[in-house]
Amino acid sequence: MFVGLSGIAGAIVLGAIVAIGYVLSVAQSAPSLDALAPKLAGASSQVFAANGTRLGFIQSDVLRSPITTEQMPAVLRNATVAIEDQRFYQNNGVDLTGIFRSAVKDVLHGQALQGASTITMQLMRNIYLGSDTHSFKQKIDEAKLAIEYNKRHSKRSILTDYLNSVAYGTVGGQTALGVQAAARIFFNESASQLNLQQAALLAGLPQAPSQYNPFLYPGAAHDRRNEVLSKMAELHYISRAQAAAARAAPLGVRHGDYYTRRQENFFFEYVRKQLVARYGLTRVQQGGLKVYTTIDLNMQRQARNAIEQVLNEQGDPASAIVTIDPHNGYIKAMAESESYDQSQYNLASQGHRQPGSTFKAIVLADALSRGVDPNSTYYVSKTLPPGWLPGYPTYEVKTFENTSSGKSINLVQATLASDNTVYAQLAADLGEETVTQMAYKLGVREHLNSNAGEALGGLTVGVSPLEMADVYATLADGGWRNTPIAITKVVFPGGRVDLNWGKPHRVKVLSDGVTAEETEILHQNVLSGTAGRSAINCPTAAKTGTTNELVDAWLDGYTPNYSTSVWMGYPKKDVPMTDVHGEPQQGGYLPAEIWHAYMAAVTEGEPCAQFPSPTEPISYQPFFGKFATTGQPSSIESPEGNESEKKNNAHKKSEPGEQHTPATERPSGGGTGESGKHSGSGESGQGAPAPHVREPVEPAPAPAAEAPTPPAGGTGGAEPPKH
Repeated sequence: MFVGLSGIAGAIVLGAIVAIGYVLSVAQSAPSLDALAPKLAGASSQVFAANGTRLGFIQSDVLRSPITTEQMPAVLRNATVAIEDQRFYQNNGVDLTGIFRSAVKDVLHGQALQGASTITMQLMRNIYLGSDTHSFKQKIDEAKLAIEYNKRHSKRSILTDYLNSVAYGTVGGQTALGVQAAARIFFNESASQLNLQQAALLAGLPQAPSQYNPFLYPGAAHDRRNEVLSKMAELHYISRAQAAAARAAPLGVRHGDYYTRRQENFFFEYVRKQLVARYGLTRVQQGGLKVYTTIDLNMQRQARNAIEQVLNEQGDPASAIVTIDPHNGYIKAMAESESYDQSQYNLASQGHRQPGSTFKAIVLADALSRGVDPNSTYYVSKTLPPGWLPGYPTYEVKTFENTSSGKSINLVQATLASDNTVYAQLAADLGEETVTQMAYKLGVREHLNSNAGEALGGLTVGVSPLEMADVYATLADGGWRNTPIAITKVVFPGGRVDLNWGKPHRVKVLSDGVTAEETEILHQNVLSGTAGRSAINCPTAAKTGTTNELVDAWLDGYTPNYSTSVWMGYPKKDVPMTDVHGEPQQGGYLPAEIWHAYMAAVTEGEPCAQFPSPTEPISYQPFFGKFATTGQPSSIESPEGNESEKKNNAHKKSEPGEQHTPATERPSGGGTGESGKHSGSGESGQGAPAPHVREPVEPAPAPAAEAPTPPAGGTGGAEPPKH
């Protein structure tokens, strides 16, 4: 008997020695704390409006919002210690009894069962090792790191880090890391507001988050919560009476929308894509970024109100509004009538539609930049039959309802009447390629083909309201083109700030003399042209646009401080607006009314900003193209000029920073009197809207097959600027 007991004792001693040796051997190969980098994601990223209001969180499959110790209620910390590591405040980061018990099981059975992990060891797994293999080797790695970590950090800090990193479960495909995220998704409130029974439920989840998920297994969650409450009472964190009362309480869980609730979804997604393009998806979703944007929530509300006020009947078309600050390119509004829940397609930034006569502002800018006098340059307003323009045998141009006057009118009159036939002739005299270059300089980003019909808005791909707002912002800001900006800064968890987002990217593309002259003409268009319904009680400049079959209608305009593009149409591109509110729709009708309602609200209470006088008046030169009826022969070559030189020019590209300074433009100070003045700068208001002038409908672009063949190796068109 004695011999038997001695043998057993010897075996136990031998086993202990073997276990100790095994532990020491594994520990020698374990990594040190300094050799490891944290694997844990920083936090869920947030996006804010210009006034600091949170628009929402960027969606991720991991939710995390670290909080301070002070934001964690004592009852939550006590519940966690009671159920996870009751000797937490006494140990050095490791439970030796549990470790050796796990070692024996590993030696005898070849595997380590769950257990033996202290809070500090679990923290090491969460932030450094990144997984739990349940192997004994990992337990030793965790233990070695925990002892090291425990020496460097206080118990308070360790517990806070643990509660900010442990997984509490997955709901709707999103895993809550940390108690703040858990409190949000299980109780829809902040961790600081948790009561005893809520804290106990959360404290019990990390051991088996799926098994104890209260939404999926309320019975198991209830039993686990009560187990935590009993343990807290046993360790005197709470009284038995408190435990009994909490055990009798219902689970009280409810799905939270804190991380899924968002404002301004279309703009939000526009911002998210820009962030991902620069930082990558993982960093954007889990990098704890605080993203501050340019969007003005009040202007967003006013934009939607204006759309709803005008398009207030069932079956009405959709509408999109974009407003840009001309001085820096900041996107102040990006709103539309469509529901993000039904379609995530952003009509304001992704909707590429035919711009109609709003593109004439680009042709006019090109003419003015080349010294063409809009007051003394005349064209005959007449139907242009097929074959009128060499190279385009089927290209026919008419005005609305064939209302050509048959008379010579100047460019100012043609703009106010939005005369297609005059602008088609002007574009032919200027040359298709130069109009394309001007479009890129002003802000068009989509590729153009330099076809004749593009001057009247007949584009192959189309343009977005965002692009057109940028084009008109360039006119509003004296010829400075700004890259549209949606983000002002990004703040990283460590405090580093990326301010490059909000720095304006300004390129001078036109003289302020050119833009002042064009502004005056477009201002007259509001007073007595097609844009009359858009008028507000401050100086504005605007151009309307309507496309073939009444599919798209636009009002693009600006004040000195805001450039706003309004588009209206059906999302399905081939639906005509032949009967909307009882009449066929054009840019000067409902889009102009939307623009008016919106911009009147935006500028209400603000002093009227005046358009500035130019510092570089235009020096006009006589202009006589192939189709112009007045002036003298000019240096601007007609479309039937030297073919060799034309082909060489077709290879030239418009650079983003290039300023178009024509040979016919003289130095500042060489103006020609009244024609160079800008009378709009002295007005305090525009008064009542002028009578509406019907907007001509633009022809479709000439078929590509009938366009002149571009030189080999080139497209025949300048590339859009790359911002």
